[in-house]
Amino acid sequence: METEEIRELSIKSLESTLNKFSNAFKSMTEKGSNTTLVKKRLTAVKIGLESLKGTWFGEDFCYNEDIILTSKNVLQSMIPSIEKQIAKAKEGSSQKTLNERRLIAIKLAIESLENRLIKDGGS
Repeated sequence: METEEIRELSIKSLESTLNKFSNAFKSMTEKGSNTTLVKKRLTAVKIGLESLKGTWFGEDFCYNEDIILTSKNVLQSMIPSIEKQIAKAKEGSSQKTLNERRLIAIKLAIESLENRLIKDGGS
């Protein structure tokens, strides 16, 4: 079971990640860059965040199985690069802490989405 602190840090971490992707999307759009991956990740983090808030705080969550599954897969695909960043970061650095929190938050979001798939009779 997650502690109150882990919940709070995970929500903050996902909100920060969402903000980061949102800014990247905006700047890439202005430059005319391909935004497909950023948009996918932005959506997945948003849905993962909403799923956790729904699970932990009873907030509304209304996405179909396909969207939940896609979001779960996109979040899972982000884990290796976060793990690489953690491995590269200096011990005790803020970058390492930030990415460790992000990894926990994303794993919790994936778990939350998986539980929704099981509960709704999905895969």
